[in-house]
Parts: sequence; C-alpha cells; structure tokens
Amino acid sequence: MEASKMLLLSPACTLPSPLHHKSFHYTSYKRSKFHTSLKISSMAKDESSDGAAGGNGLAEKIAIAGGLVSTPIIGWSLYTLKTTGCGLPPGPGGSIGALEGVSYLVTLGIVGWSLYTKTKTGSGLPNGPFGLLGAVEGLSFLSLLAIIVVFGLQFLQQGSIPGPLPSDQCFG
Repeated sequence: MEASKMLLLSPACTLPSPLHHKSFHYTSYKRSKFHTSLKISSMAKDESSDGAAGGNGLAEKIAIAGGLVSTPIIGWSLYTLKTTGCGLPPGPGGSIGALEGVSYLVTLGIVGWSLYTKTKTGSGLPNGPFGLLGAVEGLSFLSLLAIIVVFGLQFLQQGSIPGPLPSDQCFG
C-alpha cells in the first residue's frame, strides 16, 4: 500500500447474536485530518462457534448417501409400476423389495426433515458438502411428486395401488 493510506479491519461488535452477525469497520486513514469509515456487515453463519452445526454432519452425510441411492431406485420402481402394474420383484431373499421399501422411507424422511427445518428456520436444509444435501432435498421433493402422480394414475387405472408385500397377481 501507499505510505499515505492504511487499511484497518477491526471487529465492530463482539456480542453473540442468533443470526451470527459479524461486523467490521473499514477505515481508510490518509495523511489529512479527515478519514472515512464504512461499516461492512455479514450475516454468514459461523460454523465453528455453533455447537449444533457439527452435530448434523453425520446426519447430513447419511441423508446424502441415502438420498443418492434411493432416488434412482424409486425411479426404477415407479417406471416398473407404471409399465407392469406391479412394483419391483422381491429379488434374492427379498433384497430388492426391501431396498425399494427403504428407499421410499428415506425419501419421506428427507422431505419430512426438510419441512421441519423450513418451519423452524424459514429455509430448507443447508446445502451441505459440495451442495449435495440441497440436491438430495430437491430430488426427494421431485421423487415425492412422481410418487403422487404415478400412484394416482395407478389408482385411476387399476382401482388400487399395490401393497407393500409381493402379491400372487404380480409374481405368482
């Protein structure tokens, strides 16, 4: 910097705030007797000072992994339901059918968590690492919409939707 100017950033407020305000004063000093002061405020959440932020790390990672696995399985399930009138086959030892059921529960869990967070904070889930939690949240809402549409069409065409257990009608 020039010898005639100096840049100082100093904390303006150190009081804790629920919105985690961080304020800094920008002051430019010149060799004259006048100086200019500009307050710069930030509402960025300080992850290191919030004890609850670290507690959701594991839950966020589990939701990301579960959402990334469950979304394509639900897509496969809905496609199979629409084209054959039945859900996925049980698979060896019932593993595919179980994975299908768990995928529906994971999607409903993510949507429920998102809605709960929305009512408490006014915004949905945080973006998470690399924005994956936000993406999983959006995919879960899209999956829920697809579930409602396909189940509704199935009900209108067949008069019912298939139950959670394999039936003789589909896999007999």
